[in-house]
Amino acid sequence: FTLPRSTPEAQGVASRAILNYLDALEEKQFKMHSMMLLRHGHVIAEGWWKPYAPEHKRYVYSLSKSFTSSAFGFAVAEGLLTVEDKVISFFPDDLPEEVSDNLAAMRIKDLLTMTTGHEEDATMGMVAKGQHNWVKGFLSLPVQRKPGTLFVYNSAATYMVSAIVTKVTGQSVLDYLMPRLFEPLGISDITFDTCPKGINTGGWGLSIRTEDIAKFGQLYLQKGIWNGNQILPAAWIEEATSAVVRNDGEGRENDPTDWRQGYGYQFWRARHNAYRGDGAFGQYCLVMPDQDAVLVITSDTGDMQGILDLVWEHLLPAMEKDALPENADAEALQKRLEFLALEIPSKAAVPADVVDLNGKMFVLNDNQTGLVSVSFNFSDDGCTMKLEDQLGTHLVEFGNGEWKENFDRMAFMKATMIQLWGGAPPMQEYKFSAAGTWEDDEYSATMHYLETPHREYLTATFEDDKLTLKIHSSMVNPDDPESAHIETKFIGKLTD
Repeated sequence: FTLPRSTPEAQGVASRAILNYLDALEEKQFKMHSMMLLRHGHVIAEGWWKPYAPEHKRYVYSLSKSFTSSAFGFAVAEGLLTVEDKVISFFPDDLPEEVSDNLAAMRIKDLLTMTTGHEEDATMGMVAKGQHNWVKGFLSLPVQRKPGTLFVYNSAATYMVSAIVTKVTGQSVLDYLMPRLFEPLGISDITFDTCPKGINTGGWGLSIRTEDIAKFGQLYLQKGIWNGNQILPAAWIEEATSAVVRNDGEGRENDPTDWRQGYGYQFWRARHNAYRGDGAFGQYCLVMPDQDAVLVITSDTGDMQGILDLVWEHLLPAMEKDALPENADAEALQKRLEFLALEIPSKAAVPADVVDLNGKMFVLNDNQTGLVSVSFNFSDDGCTMKLEDQLGTHLVEFGNGEWKENFDRMAFMKATMIQLWGGAPPMQEYKFSAAGTWEDDEYSATMHYLETPHREYLTATFEDDKLTLKIHSSMVNPDDPESAHIETKFIGKLTD
């Protein structure tokens, strides 16, 4: 099932306003990956910035929370539990020896509204203390405040919602949602990270396509009705997306404006009577009931408020009650959307002396990633890099003036994660597009990980028999990875 398409003017939106919005995004240099704008249930503008494409799933970080909340909503509708149920009642075997009054008082509602009583996000503590049993780790943490009194953004709280859904249904959140939400909306081929016990992480870890996020937003806009059927109760949606608690109090006075409009059950309130689910690095599902509109954005930015500011400036005022006359701007917009693209490294000739290094191996210094050696083969078409580690041989192709798509186990992303969090998941295969260019005697390349928000910049310099390979990741600083304070550096020595 795909959403119906229409022109902006037919749905009361001027194409010129959307063009102006795209201009503003470009001027602000937001690293956009996709956008889809719906009005009156029709897609009126959609685009992917190459190398990103419609078929790519997206790791949406905390936008996952809104889906976990929906699973809980289904469980409530089926009479399995209520928001007033106490958290400890579900896990008698995982409780600490002494249950504090605050822990005993904690309701599922406090999990959903991020008012558990913890004074900071409990996620790292939950994982560290729980190791293979995150529920036990969460319940062992001190609860400093009375639940329901202090808003603290807390991904561990969402994990506990997921664990409770699994406890009462006998299914993971993903499996539970499949026949209730995903299949009715025509959504398939999605994944959701799990903890060591197989419970979906809840607060992060969902991978889903742009149009499927738009369907989710449209379902909420329609108060849970899909194809004439009430999929999710309207009363639940009304409650979940309202300002159940304030989030402009202690410790949040300097938060961006749209992060201080109130919080529901894993949904943020926003200005202009809108609400949204969102995820780190600029993943949005923005629902605007007064305008009968939904906007989905995927990006790689640190300025999440800035993207919303442009929505309020350009798109919101352009939504008229009645249809508008068709005009030439609609055709101009369509062409613009078809040719969206991120900046690609410029095409460059290979220095003559570097060609002599083709196929020769550089043995790398000891490093946390397990990379042992690397060799290069430069040509007018680009570069093929061969990496050796304990898992075997990996080939990475970089285009010259064009993107080359790859699918391999990349150690560079793992290296960044090790430095950021002190550990990394097992090596996994990533889809990524790569292109590089020569600047003086330095080879620089960009790698876009197509199913995540992230990109990495690679530089390689060759001096006599020495290779210096440096990696900077947008996981550290999305707005300028090259200035990020974490740098992964490999030193290689040419072998005979």
